[in-house]
Amino acid sequence: MTTVEERLVTLDEADIRLDRWFRRHFPGMTQGGIEKLCRTGQIRVQGKRVEASTRLQPGNTIRVPPPALALADGPPERLAKPLDSRTAKDVARMVIYRDDWIIVIDKPPGLATQGGPGITKHLDGMLDGLRFGAPDRPRLVHRLDRDTSGVLLLARTPGIAGKLAAAFRTRTVQKTYWAVVNGLPVPMKGRIDLALTRTQGLGGARSAIAHASDPDATKASTEYETIDHAGRKFSWLGLYPHTGRTHQLRVHCSAIGNPILGDMAYGGESGMETVAGRLHLHARALTLPHPAGGTMSVSAALPPHMVETFKQLGFAAPAVEPARWQQE
Repeated sequence: MTTVEERLVTLDEADIRLDRWFRRHFPGMTQGGIEKLCRTGQIRVQGKRVEASTRLQPGNTIRVPPPALALADGPPERLAKPLDSRTAKDVARMVIYRDDWIIVIDKPPGLATQGGPGITKHLDGMLDGLRFGAPDRPRLVHRLDRDTSGVLLLARTPGIAGKLAAAFRTRTVQKTYWAVVNGLPVPMKGRIDLALTRTQGLGGARSAIAHASDPDATKASTEYETIDHAGRKFSWLGLYPHTGRTHQLRVHCSAIGNPILGDMAYGGESGMETVAGRLHLHARALTLPHPAGGTMSVSAALPPHMVETFKQLGFAAPAVEPARWQQE
């Protein structure tokens, strides 16, 4: 007999509607069915009755009743969305580490993490290609901007997704980004504590430095260091965010007068013809508590356009080290 389950909302599911969450996790559910279960109180969020349009936040608990769980019964092949052979090969090549609990991929620049207006190809739509025989579809536990490359973590079960989401939320995950920026920061090493807010422009929603009186301001903090520089024209920065706001690194670099190379949205004109329009921001590494115990460290190589820029500017990036899992 199928029983009630409690599921945790992960970071990548922040601000999505409850009905969309159910259709993602239980593809067989209809909109009418979801709304009926909400009306009768069988679906609850944080123990409370909710509407299907309710927006979810990371860490929320969702009561999943038997009618929904029953749709997940049966062979996993029935739930998997088949990918064409080329897409399946592309997504498999992204994998840089996997075990029974997690999968780590090296996301290429230009691939959106999730769908949105005008976005038909995205990683979320490819995750069935990363089951590797497991019954569960892997789940994103954090996000990268469409044009940001590098390390992206996936959980192989809902329970692991909840643990990893909590690790990101409590800031026990250490994130390292590399960026090439315009100019030379002064000072060359420091911490940027500037709150952010969301604004609307001609190109849609963007992040911006918040005014002190802004009620919607959210705390944002980034440490940075200059690893190398080409005179005063370009610099290679290590960026270490302590918070995970939308476009945080891009806005913070721009705010100190050193926008990221190729970041046209935040003032980072290229100045180099060969890389015009390409964002030079790379999620280099993650260090996190492994769900099975111990500490996991994994890193990703620079994307081709940043490799070329490093060569032009004389920057020497160290080789990628193999993933390390130091078990307790």
